[in-house]
Amino acid sequence: MSHASYELKAEARERVGKGSSRELRRNGFIPAVIYGDKQSPLAIALSTNEVTKRIHAGGFMTTVATIEVNGEKIQVLPKDYQLDPVRDFTMHVDFLRVSGNTEVSVEVPVHFVNEEKSPGIKVGGVLNIVRHAVELLCPANDIPEFLTVDLTGAKIGDSLHISAVKLPAGVRPVISDRDFTIATIVAPAAGVTEEEPASAE
Repeated sequence: MSHASYELKAEARERVGKGSSRELRRNGFIPAVIYGDKQSPLAIALSTNEVTKRIHAGGFMTTVATIEVNGEKIQVLPKDYQLDPVRDFTMHVDFLRVSGNTEVSVEVPVHFVNEEKSPGIKVGGVLNIVRHAVELLCPANDIPEFLTVDLTGAKIGDSLHISAVKLPAGVRPVISDRDFTIATIVAPAAGVTEEEPASAE
């Protein structure tokens, strides 16, 4: 299922604003906010190295974490983070306060298996991925790490819909009014010549 939970230590921030945020980053910290659960937003500072490590480990946005602030342990789910567009440096993180039975909306990546068992792909068809991720509603403590789409038997012209995906108990797609397409098997594109026709003199 989901990645293993982890714990981060944080400090409460007394000051907020651009000036204090810049100072935090210079000192190796990232400004962040914990919100939700009908409580006032809590401004915190986290270790840049720890947050960067968690983001690069994968599953950051779908893994519940515990943040310890002034001795209090708070269960959270990352909801957004901003990167510096030039340096790929984490600038800020938003966390949603959750409990085990909190229903959350998360984007979960789609994995495709058994391409070698797809007759359409065997004869040269191409897997056209319509959705690389699907937005799901699920319990905060039971978020799938990914969804699996089985390509066994898929022929050219076939569409693979959300109804073909086995979802864990308590998990459902946010889009509920239609059986949306995740991928299709399309015919190979006709060969295109590289050369341009000679223009008339």
